[in-house]
Amino acid sequence: MAHNSDISPDGSPWKATVLTLFPDAFPGVLGASIIGTALKDEKWSLEAIDIRKFSGNKHRTVDETPAGGGPGMVLKPDVSAKAIDAVARDHNGKTRPLLYLTPRGTPLTQKRVRELAAGTGVVLFCGPFEGLDERVIEAREMEEVSIGDFVLAGGEVAGQALIEACVRLLPGVLGDEASTVEESFEDGLLEYPLYAKPREWEGRKIPDVLLSGDHGAIGRWRREKSEDVTRKRRPDLWEKHREGKKE
Repeated sequence: MAHNSDISPDGSPWKATVLTLFPDAFPGVLGASIIGTALKDEKWSLEAIDIRKFSGNKHRTVDETPAGGGPGMVLKPDVSAKAIDAVARDHNGKTRPLLYLTPRGTPLTQKRVRELAAGTGVVLFCGPFEGLDERVIEAREMEEVSIGDFVLAGGEVAGQALIEACVRLLPGVLGDEASTVEESFEDGLLEYPLYAKPREWEGRKIPDVLLSGDHGAIGRWRREKSEDVTRKRRPDLWEKHREGKKE
């Protein structure tokens, strides 16, 4: 069951409110590992609100066939707007952004995640079916966000991914705060290869430089490997990185 408390006595937690047709899907993976521990310790809070509660009919109907024809079902604007308007977006003196998880949204980046984590929380709308009526998106000024160029059955998995990405950046959630700095996307590059003991495994050895104790050489090696893997796997990021260096 989702954690539905307001805020801890010091008023500090980052708060995630999720509008969904499947409230039982939460906390899901967010209740496990360090994210779940932080939830129990009230470093952040979570509430899942059932959109069907706002249907206004005994059948709890929330969708209609798309105007103009076509496959799938679209969430009704009146029901969706009632659900959104029932959420108190103000938290700790600031207004939380209203995000709609959709494949057509702006790609979520680590930069945007850091901005969201630095705020007081988020309100997420997880729409299934074909999507949400465009009038609601416009009228409620929703920020459309995508976690990748692929399509899911609904926004719940995407919402959990976004929340986890934010929560792990909150103060006190990770044991080593430096681990959020030396990772993929933080400086526009993908992360360098990682190794751990044993020194040799199935005939493959840890690169000697990593065992040399020469931190300068290790830093240079890691930088070179980050650049190499980014150039090969994400030429789009590599070009942005090169342009940034020129500037």
